Amino acid sequence: MSTIFTLFMILIMILSVLLIIIVMAQNPKGGGLSGTFGGTSSAQFGVQRTNDFMEKATWILGGSIVFLILLSVILTAKPSIALPQQAAPARTESPAPQTAPGTNSPATLPATPAGN
Repeated sequence: MSTIFTLFMILIMILSVLLIIIVMAQNPKGGGLSGTFGGTSSAQFGVQRTNDFMEKATWILGGSIVFLILLSVILTAKPSIALPQQAAPARTESPAPQTAPGTNSPATLPATPAGN
């Protein structure tokens, strides 16, 4: 099990580094990688394609990381050990009246006066 977990962690780290590189290469103003190499003349060679590629790569890498994390949790989770169920406490009913020895009727105890 630990080898599967290690494999998933290595893949997640590689994808995370690639995601960081892709995000850092993008220009927050929309120029991105294509704006870095040549300015206005690069518009003739498909600036839009570079931005589309960067955006798609960002989404694919992010989704892949989430998928691998969920898959690693599912595949490497240890099954929970079923704990033995505790016995339910016995129902406490009113105690049965005690019978005097040799009789079938409940015994009556003499009342003790208060203060004795």
